[in-house]
Order: sequence, then structure tokens, then C-alpha cells
Amino acid sequence: MDSKVFGGLEAGGTKFVCAIGTGPDDLETIQFPTTGPSETIAEAIRFFREKAGPRLAAVGIGSFGPVNLHRGSLTYGFITSTPKLAWQNTDLAGAVGRELGVPVGFDTDVNAAALGERRWGAARELTDFVYLTVGTGIGGGGFVNGHLLHGTLHPEMGHIRIPHDLSTDPFPGCCPFHGDCLEGLACGPAMDARWTKSARELPPGHPAWELEARYLALAINNWACTLSAERFLLGGGVMQQPQLFDLIRQELARLLNGYIAAPEVMPPALGSRAGVLGSLALGQQAYEGLRS
Repeated sequence: MDSKVFGGLEAGGTKFVCAIGTGPDDLETIQFPTTGPSETIAEAIRFFREKAGPRLAAVGIGSFGPVNLHRGSLTYGFITSTPKLAWQNTDLAGAVGRELGVPVGFDTDVNAAALGERRWGAARELTDFVYLTVGTGIGGGGFVNGHLLHGTLHPEMGHIRIPHDLSTDPFPGCCPFHGDCLEGLACGPAMDARWTKSARELPPGHPAWELEARYLALAINNWACTLSAERFLLGGGVMQQPQLFDLIRQELARLLNGYIAAPEVMPPALGSRAGVLGSLALGQQAYEGLRS
């Protein structure tokens, strides 16, 4: 009899990535654009049925948000007040579970990526670390004392407030809710708008990178002081600039000024697969929870 496999669904605002397997070595994936809820969810369900069939033991979903992670709630597993209007109040986890008839694990996309890095990547054996993605938006997921960080909602690390010196950076920020929060100042679209060209087009020596490093270092400084994380893993499209990591490390050391030891700042080991592998791990956890 064929062994069981697990499904991973990284539900992004731009694309869905689906996978089946048991880990990095046997992962089979597909990706497709995020369109309307009905057709996008149906495409994911079709993939799991066709590729796994009766071998599918459980599915894990790491989703863009905000999402409802409270299991006792009638809207657990829903995408809630997202800026993607067509997806507001969409029952994502419930729809997948009902159609496939398997347990479903559910969390944010960045928490899933953090879980993937802890299971198979650059945070193995760590109990306290943060995974941050810097791209179209900014999101963060964290482990504290060996557990994914949750609360009344879930971490919204992209929307913390950081110092913004308008005399050196007059850009007002692009967040539709907060203007110049971290995401509004340092996400990919903010860089595009401030410098009138894509971050991918900016050369390594451009002043954009020192400013970006300062904003990210300010944020990491705050989380280092509050969460005591020993490592920060920074992924996403904006971080595809090797020189940016050294700039962040230098600015972070300057900001901390020897008060506490500066945490490690490094890229994720799983790269672009962190989210979908973490989603797979959420599925494994859901299956193990059913059996325990």
C-alpha cells in the first residue's frame, strides 16, 4: 500500500503554491495565480485529489491575512479583513477540509514559513527566532520558547511604528491603513514609489539600500529587545540583495550600542520553499494531533 503523504498550501495574495510530500526531498509542487476565491480554492483541491488521492493524510495551509486562528470561533480558518476585497470573510480552511475529508492545519503564511525553517531550515534546534518576509508587504512570524507566537490575532510585524525622519526621507509611506509604518516605508512598493524604479533595478551602491537597512534594523532592534530572539531570518523579494544583510547587521549593532548582544541576521535556508514546506509541516501537525 502506498505510504501517506501530506499537502501544503501556501495561499498568497498573488499566487497559490500547492505541494504534496513528506518534506524537502520528495516535494511535488504547482503554483497558479490567486484569482477569485471559488476558482482558486477549486484549483488547489483539484491538485491534491489528482496528485495524492487516498494517500493524502492531511493538509496544512499558510495563508495571507488577516486570518482567524481561534479554534473555538465560528469563523476559524477564515481570511477576514484582507485588503483583497473579494477574499474578505472567505472560509479557506473549512472549504479545503470539507472537500478533501482530511484534517487541516491553519496559520499565517509567515508563521508557516517560520515553522518550515525550524523543521528543515536555518532555525533547527532554536527556541526563539523570527522569520520576516520583505516583499510586496512585510510580515513576520516568530517562535518564542519553542512555540509559534499567537495572541488575540497573530503577529502583524509589518505594521509596527518606527522612527521616520521626514527631513531625510520625505516619502509619506504607502500603507493604506497607517501611512509610514514599517511596511509603508520598507516594502517593495514603498521602494518603487520612493525611488521611481523597481528595487530590482537599483544598483548595490544606491542610497536606497542604506535607508532600507536602517528601517529594517530599527524594527529588528525592537523585536530583539522584546522577544529576545537569537536569530532573524529575512526572506522575500527585497532581500535578494546580498549587500543588504551586512548593512542591516552594521546598523543593528550601532542601534543596540552594546546594551545587548546583537542577534544573528541571515537569509532563510529554504529560500522560496519555506512557506510551502511550513504549510506541509502544519498538515503533519494536524494529522499527529488527530491521532494523539
